[in-house]
Amino acid sequence: MSFKFELIKECKDTKARVGKLHTPHGIIETPIFMPVGTQATVKSLSPEELEDLGAQIILSNTYHLYLRPGHDLVQEAGGLHKFMNWDKPILTDSGGFQVFSLGDFRTIKEEGVEFRSHLDGSKHLFTPEKVIEIENALGADIIMAFDECAPYPCSFEYAKDSLERTTRWAERCKKAHQREDQALFGIIQGGMYRELREQSAREIISLDFPGYGIGGLSVGEPKELMYEMLDYTVPLIPKDKPRYLMGVGAPDNVVEGIMRGVDMFDCVLPTRIARNGTVMSKRGKIVIRNAKYARDFRPLDSECSCYTCRNYSRAYIRHLLKADEILGLRLTSIHNLHFLLTLVKEIREAILEDRFLEFKEEFYEHYGEV
Repeated sequence: MSFKFELIKECKDTKARVGKLHTPHGIIETPIFMPVGTQATVKSLSPEELEDLGAQIILSNTYHLYLRPGHDLVQEAGGLHKFMNWDKPILTDSGGFQVFSLGDFRTIKEEGVEFRSHLDGSKHLFTPEKVIEIENALGADIIMAFDECAPYPCSFEYAKDSLERTTRWAERCKKAHQREDQALFGIIQGGMYRELREQSAREIISLDFPGYGIGGLSVGEPKELMYEMLDYTVPLIPKDKPRYLMGVGAPDNVVEGIMRGVDMFDCVLPTRIARNGTVMSKRGKIVIRNAKYARDFRPLDSECSCYTCRNYSRAYIRHLLKADEILGLRLTSIHNLHFLLTLVKEIREAILEDRFLEFKEEFYEHYGEV
């Protein structure tokens, strides 16, 4: 298998660590944030722009690509890398979160999940075997097992049934997986219950996947509860395997996750809030649509070196957003992704230089002031 995780350095004061993920499409330095390209594109940005921003790997969505344009078409195009003109690593999630978030439009059975498309109402069935077939056809470097993401809040009994089904589905995913050039990651569930997180970790790790996702967090719970679950879960994952906290992308959550030993993150947050006129900075979020920025000719963030901050003012970007001009949301998206990708790069450097705790303290000195 052309996939390997190499642990480079661990922080002497925390569980933070630096590593290298070797994949068929290149080496990924961890910890890393993965921009989300749900439908084989990170909204409004080209692959060349993503590369310039320092993106090492992007994520695409199995559910959306299955419905449109279809995994068979992507396979015919030569796989996701060729289809979208991205020659670096790609991760595809299983579509499990999207299917389960359909609520009344889906039915969970032992066989899989029956659901109606959000596009046209047509009926579909996702089984573990079907999901792996789709992900094998898409051809990403890292693919995720089909899991059941329990809602928050949920009862102990529901979370237990859900994690045990996730284990059975993980076994079926592993049997169905055909391609040696793709790394299949298992996903640990268990809701907000320590006992169940530990049970899920034991069961999923016993299947010996090359990497592990931590699922079912950042689903509406207080962030302190998410950190508590990470404190229980991360130490159970073998040190020689990458740990991926799914669906997390707020800057403080990323810092806290890395401190607890997480290697990989993804989230739609930076590009979604960018399209709504909110940008990230070392002092917290700035809602650039607000009237107080109408005559503010400073960059979005005076400490930022991204293309947007080097060339455009808050007043101009606010004007573009208020006028519904595409350039506005492109500029805010560029800034937010640059901010997160730079944050994890600076953290990697801080860990390597034995100053992660100092970095963390400095981060919190100003974060949230805006």
